[in-house]
Amino acid sequence: MAGFKPCCIPTAIGSMPHTDAKRACQIVLENFPEVPVWPQLPRLSLRENMYIQYSEGMPCVVMDEQRHRIFFDTSVDVTPKIEKFYERYLAKDIDVFALTPHYAQGFHLFVDFLKESRPKELKLLKGQVTGPVSFGLTVTDENKKAIIYNEVIFDTVLKTLALKAKWQEKEFTQIVPKGVGTLIFFDEPYLVSLGSAFVSIQRDQVINYINECVGTIDGLTGVHCCGRTDWTILMDTKVDVVSFDAYNYFESLALYPKELKGFLERGGLLAWGIVPTLEDIAGESTESLMKRFESNIDLLGNKGIDKELLLQSSFVTPSCGTGSLPVELAERVLNLTRSLSKAMREKY
Repeated sequence: MAGFKPCCIPTAIGSMPHTDAKRACQIVLENFPEVPVWPQLPRLSLRENMYIQYSEGMPCVVMDEQRHRIFFDTSVDVTPKIEKFYERYLAKDIDVFALTPHYAQGFHLFVDFLKESRPKELKLLKGQVTGPVSFGLTVTDENKKAIIYNEVIFDTVLKTLALKAKWQEKEFTQIVPKGVGTLIFFDEPYLVSLGSAFVSIQRDQVINYINECVGTIDGLTGVHCCGRTDWTILMDTKVDVVSFDAYNYFESLALYPKELKGFLERGGLLAWGIVPTLEDIAGESTESLMKRFESNIDLLGNKGIDKELLLQSSFVTPSCGTGSLPVELAERVLNLTRSLSKAMREKY
């Protein structure tokens, strides 16, 4: 899908608050027939939590259901489990790293829906994995030390996340018609903490971690961060799509017009999270969001970025996942995302 231009088509971030996986898939396909996304359902099961969901198959990981978390047990000899992991990894059997229905019911039902319906408008299938930086800084060992600082264990985390992404791409390519591509996101909320006194990883490390993951993917890749960060880090990776919260943090992206211009001119894409996923949604409409979106486009245009290129290179999305919202509000977010995209495409 080299050279793909979204031209303000809508899609979403994965998480949804539904406990009815069938309903969640229906809502996705109704609102995003061009770029549907499989639903993560954290209220359905603890195993659909964005960190736990991708931990299946990682060596030394322990599920602590009482505390609603996972951790890595490094208090024992980890060598046998690490060696077994690399045997599986070097065998290149991607199915070993599958998302099973026990951890991702939404994925499997989504694939079943697509096999039956295959929307005529379909352009891309979107999947997602928790990004390596966020996983590594959030999940800890038994002593509550972030696992990103354990080089031996974290290398297996990196490789597992990369192959969970690759497995999704493989599953998608088996069901899509010719000409339909794939888009795999790595969700990185913890990028907002880079540069703080509590996070001691360097810019080059972040770039290398993300590149190792996206480098396994043949189709399009994206990184989503729902707060302020140094966006030039992502623009210096091999990622195709930078996804950001344009409703609350647009000004943080506007700080880097030169880098953004270069990113877009070499084929990079933006996913504008312009539809809020907090209670703010209750006071917004298609018209108010379009006014905000156009104002942001104009501001970047005034900073020397070609407006036509911006519009061609943009997806329209919610600012983040809707998993923490009431179901009714979550569905309103997705409906408004579709409506805003339609209004933008009709005008431009």
